[in-house]
Amino acid sequence: MKVDIREVCLRDGLQIEKPISLAAKVALLEAIVATGVREVEATAFVSPSKVPALADAAELAEELYRFPDVEFSALVASANGAKRAIASGLRSIEYVVSASDAHSMANVGRSSSEATAAIADVARIAHDSDATVEVIIATAWDCPFDGPTPARHVLDIAIAAVELGVDRIAIADTIGTTTPRRVSVLIGKLKPLIGDIPLGAHFHNTRGAGLASAYAAVQAGVTRLDASVGGLGGCPFAPGASGNIATEDLVYLLRDSDIDVDVDLDRAIDAAKVAQDAVGHELPSALLRAGDRILA
Repeated sequence: MKVDIREVCLRDGLQIEKPISLAAKVALLEAIVATGVREVEATAFVSPSKVPALADAAELAEELYRFPDVEFSALVASANGAKRAIASGLRSIEYVVSASDAHSMANVGRSSSEATAAIADVARIAHDSDATVEVIIATAWDCPFDGPTPARHVLDIAIAAVELGVDRIAIADTIGTTTPRRVSVLIGKLKPLIGDIPLGAHFHNTRGAGLASAYAAVQAGVTRLDASVGGLGGCPFAPGASGNIATEDLVYLLRDSDIDVDVDLDRAIDAAKVAQDAVGHELPSALLRAGDRILA
């Protein structure tokens, strides 16, 4: 079995941090690319006033040509964001739809149904430019404002995404509350509805179950997982949402479970050190603290 890891440190990792320089982002990107990862979420084309750490999205996009072997994507929250991403040269767009009305209003100022309806415009903008579009369903298990998310909300968004011709779908545990059993149940309901459309997953380790949930997702048939070197990141619009699963911790788990990944563990730890230096504070990664079990 093989699992693809999408590195999200540059977007999800940095979005709740104080802004760092473009030069520091490029240095971090160089360290990330050196791990061997094939997919990188580079930035987000969202309101600079709401997410100042990513205000330089267009400038960073200009640097991506230096890494021709990596597939870069950008997150957007509106049709206008999709247009900006396409104009900056991105050919892989991620559009976020929250399954919770309260989180959707906090995140993008629209209800969940309004955000779902906008998938059509985002998909058209992407496909008219030969770009792909992925719908990421946020708060797929729980919302910090509304509590548990009914599975029906997630399934309805996924069905709409399929009908509107998206290329990929992902489910996100935005506040790090889900557990392996809940992951397996939701994926079991989702997969028959989306057919051959690839399904990815995004977990936070806020409450210590992120890695176990990621493993459960793989066992349920997910072959693409998001992770952030150092475990950096979180959602600025969801109280208490911190700690993406760390890329190096995920690689350690998958490698020793006989699951193939493209990411080199030692270089992932090195990239986590670069991330930690860039933001100037300790990161939650277990391997950044303890290292691999094979000691020199």
